[in-house]
Amino acid sequence: MLRIHFGEDDRWQGRPLHEAIVAKCKELGIAEAVVFRGIEGYGNASRIRHASHWRLSKDAPIQVSIIDSEEQIGKLIPHLDAMVEEGLVACSTVEAIRYTRAPGQAQPRH
Repeated sequence: MLRIHFGEDDRWQGRPLHEAIVAKCKELGIAEAVVFRGIEGYGNASRIRHASHWRLSKDAPIQVSIIDSEEQIGKLIPHLDAMVEEGLVACSTVEAIRYTRAPGQAQPRH
């Protein structure tokens, strides 16, 4: 599993960074990518990011969780090196206990 943490206002080639990452995951055939929008948090810059209806700027913390084989995630890493300017990319080993797919889809690569 790969988790990428950054701010909602981060961009890649003019589009929101989380959209660009999910699109790249889809292009590479990654099994799953999910975007989470946080309420509040901070990273290495110690700048607190907020999700608030009262603020004009939206800079909530964002986390993209990606799950696939080590090989597939390895294909994504060079792209993330270019895309994520400020943030955290963390990798961990997980045990998938259930994986389902839509009828007609290819078997999982795991």
